[in-house]
Amino acid sequence: MAKKAVASRMDDLFNDMMLVDSGDLIAGVDEAGRGPLAGAVYAAAVILNPDEPIEGLRDSKKLTAKRRDELAEEIKAKALCWCVADASVEEIEEMNILKATMLAMRRAVLGLRIEPKLVLVDGNRLPEVPYPANAIVKGDDKVAAISAASILAKTTRDHRMDELDLRYPGYGFAKHKGYGVKEHIDAIKRLGVCPEHRKTFEPIASILGVPSAKEKRKAKKGERPAFELS
Repeated sequence: MAKKAVASRMDDLFNDMMLVDSGDLIAGVDEAGRGPLAGAVYAAAVILNPDEPIEGLRDSKKLTAKRRDELAEEIKAKALCWCVADASVEEIEEMNILKATMLAMRRAVLGLRIEPKLVLVDGNRLPEVPYPANAIVKGDDKVAAISAASILAKTTRDHRMDELDLRYPGYGFAKHKGYGVKEHIDAIKRLGVCPEHRKTFEPIASILGVPSAKEKRKAKKGERPAFELS
């Protein structure tokens, strides 16, 4: 079983390089930060250089923080081009997390100084980009360029959360990166929210007594929300 999984992964990466060898430059795209309760959502786009291979690319979530940082520097040095972009907390609240993620991805692709012939995006949805594009489920563990984008998006966001930990002490942003762990939720109950919190995300919405993003979607569809503000 393990051999089959390895073979499948090698086939995917081999096909990736075949496209590059044929002259069709691939931009891999991935995001970081859809699920947390705080901070912007980030996306990266990367076009790798076939003459500068990078060993050890894989889904960034499976790497240690130290190894991710090392690979991020190597990607920035060796890639033909790369771009990291974000969608702010305000944009997330205004348009919802899915649309904000697609916006961050679009910004990353449009920020590349080289136009790709093909855009490969991790997941099952595509941002609006002016190039041919395909979505690949679990692409961050199958396609080298997507793996590289995953690493850049995550390391950029993690370092930003480290900065926010200094600006807003007490929440533990450097430790949990804004995710909804008990320590974080307890801090919100104790300190209230800061400007970087996503107020329509649960359980923050319930703590504040405001409609959540889910309830707002239901209201737009004509469904009665769980509660209404007087």
